[in-house]
Amino acid sequence: MRIADAKVIVCCPGRNFVTLKVTTEEGISGLGDATLNGRELAVASYLRDHLVPLLIGRDARRIEDTWQYLYKGGYWRRGPVTMAAIAAVDTALWDIKAKSLNAPLYQLLGGASRESVLVYGHASGADIEETVEAVAIYRKRGYQAIRAQSGIPTSEPVVDGTLLEFCAATVRPAAAGIRPRLAPSARRAPSPDAD
Repeated sequence: MRIADAKVIVCCPGRNFVTLKVTTEEGISGLGDATLNGRELAVASYLRDHLVPLLIGRDARRIEDTWQYLYKGGYWRRGPVTMAAIAAVDTALWDIKAKSLNAPLYQLLGGASRESVLVYGHASGADIEETVEAVAIYRKRGYQAIRAQSGIPTSEPVVDGTLLEFCAATVRPAAAGIRPRLAPSARRAPSPDAD
């Protein structure tokens, strides 16, 4: 089962997501994520210019061999761009293997280890009100964890609890039962100039 084609897909929003689609001669395709926020175009170029040409003609079933070939074949190793690209190839090949065996991928990796997994919805809006509305929609969908992002993050440190109090008072009715948690970037120490 030889690799016949590999395409790098860079897409939304704007260009944040990088996906590798590897296709075998038999027409089986596998997907791998190569997203590296802030360096997505570097990963896309690394895949397109360096790894894809090496993949064509290789046996898609030899996943570990391909991983070692890509990792040890380069003079420079272990950078985030290289590892994101190799991870995408690895994931795509596992996806192909599972599809060729008509089995869910988790069965090839040792079977199920839990009955369910907690996921979160990403509610966002241009302002606080729009974000609160988005949180309410995710609550109606049954999400127990929701990440809320409003507008453009500020570089100003949070000096007092005003922002947290406002967010808690505004979001709490829409997000009953959700424990609020500030992102580490919002938990800055008070400014030395603050009263």
